[in-house]
Amino acid sequence: MVVLHALSDFIDCDFAIADSSSSYWYEGRCPQSGVRLKLPRTSMSEAIAHGLMQYLANNDCYSREGKMYGILLVELPNGEERVLKAFSGLLNGCSVVEGWVPPIPGRDEVAFEESRTLAQLDAIKQEIITLKQLTERQQYEILFNDFEQQLQAMSDRHRHCKHQRQEKRQQICNTLTPEALTIALEQLDEESRQQGIERRQLKRQQNAVLQPLQQVIAATDARISELKQRRKALSRQLQAQMHASYSLTNFSGRSQSLQQLMPEGLPTGTGDCCAPKLLHYAATHNLKPLAMAEFWWGESSVNQDKIPGEFYGACAERCQPLMGFLLSGLRPNPIREGGVRSPSPDRGGVWGEVTLPIIYEDEWLIAVNKPAGLLSVPGRYRDRQDSVLSRLRNLLADGMALVSVHRLDRETSGILLVARDRQTHRQLSQQFQQRQVHKVYEAILSGVLTVEQGKIELRLWGDPENRPYQKVDCQHGKPSLTHFQVMAREGDYTRVEFTPLTGRTHQLRVHAADARGLGITILGDRLYGCCAVTSRLHLHARELRFEHPQIGKTLHLQAITPF
Repeated sequence: MVVLHALSDFIDCDFAIADSSSSYWYEGRCPQSGVRLKLPRTSMSEAIAHGLMQYLANNDCYSREGKMYGILLVELPNGEERVLKAFSGLLNGCSVVEGWVPPIPGRDEVAFEESRTLAQLDAIKQEIITLKQLTERQQYEILFNDFEQQLQAMSDRHRHCKHQRQEKRQQICNTLTPEALTIALEQLDEESRQQGIERRQLKRQQNAVLQPLQQVIAATDARISELKQRRKALSRQLQAQMHASYSLTNFSGRSQSLQQLMPEGLPTGTGDCCAPKLLHYAATHNLKPLAMAEFWWGESSVNQDKIPGEFYGACAERCQPLMGFLLSGLRPNPIREGGVRSPSPDRGGVWGEVTLPIIYEDEWLIAVNKPAGLLSVPGRYRDRQDSVLSRLRNLLADGMALVSVHRLDRETSGILLVARDRQTHRQLSQQFQQRQVHKVYEAILSGVLTVEQGKIELRLWGDPENRPYQKVDCQHGKPSLTHFQVMAREGDYTRVEFTPLTGRTHQLRVHAADARGLGITILGDRLYGCCAVTSRLHLHARELRFEHPQIGKTLHLQAITPF
């Protein structure tokens, strides 16, 4: 089976990368030496991955299910470069597919047990689906809504009658004799009591009808809970057997089972991800990894945290804990063009850090030209620690005192301000909050904009159930304002200058994509519906003008648009 592919299968033979910087590092500490080991995701590996995306886009079978795919650029013993590709889990139900890196050894040993357990799990799944479609659920819902409507109509009628009784009491108190008044008031009280009885009777009728259905539904839910517990136990049992059988090999020639590597327990699917497959195959076939890239393809993930065509790092639960072992024994590469430093013995690691382009620096603040694909600040999880702030903290003597003044989206490039002390951070942050900072962005829209200039005012809201997606919401949203000016029309695209007066999350991206804004997505913005295959989001923070909080003069910083 052919697994090694030529570069020309993914990119043009005369393809050249002008910028060989790294947007992410796969890293971990060697279990024996404690040295930090690193493998980059470079512009070259991303370009190869984009070539694989084009191949996937032309075959419907790769769009049926969403999953992670990955490529590994490797060097053969004779110095030639080749490409490995892998998918996570199963591809259309198959673990071995022509042209793709095979699964980690050990799966065959538990194949029979896996088949039997998967059949049991499928039977449990089908029973759960059937129980969730219980006819009593629909009956209960219909009858419950019917009773609620009757109760609401009755409440409205009783409320109207009560209001009439109050008015009548006021009238008769001034017109009737004491004896007649007593009789009239008793009649009104009796009417009130009868309406109370009427309501209690309807509630008893509701309970009599709904309670038997509730009992059936409760019993069914208990059965579903029991089946889910059984499913979880079967999955854990199968995973334990697989983890004891799966054997990983690193570049030192050492082999260990997943169970040995993580005796405290592993999540479901550990060992089936792209990165372990690719690195294990390279280690067992005398191939030297140069760079790796992983991306999501197919339908968005269930919780919407994975977007088709976007690059992602090693998953924190399954891959990151294995990375130190997998990279052990991998020798560092020599210096390559594009600003990548050779490894430093005192720092450890396979590759050194990438130098960040600093466009302004003094004793109070630093302005960086952030590359696309790099976070502004570290994320919550281990696979999102590489960022402008973390790199500066590692590179500078006063790094731990640095504080980011504002943020740019990971996919956006351009000027990012970092303060070197708390006072400067506070003063600059105040300027941003009071809208005293003049910001200019440049973007390419994925269509032709017919108007020349204007402003966009929309209320934006981030749905907590669908982060990081932002949408227009007139009720919950916060006001946002952007001025725009067409710079040029380039074929089927439009180059636009944005001047945001507010700083809402994804403001420019939503203002461009939403029909109430420009109605045209920014080129490369897959989150908001751009389907074009491009290497990046075409949005750049080009200019920043503000008053220096310490020296009092106005700084006008500019960063050339890279697209």
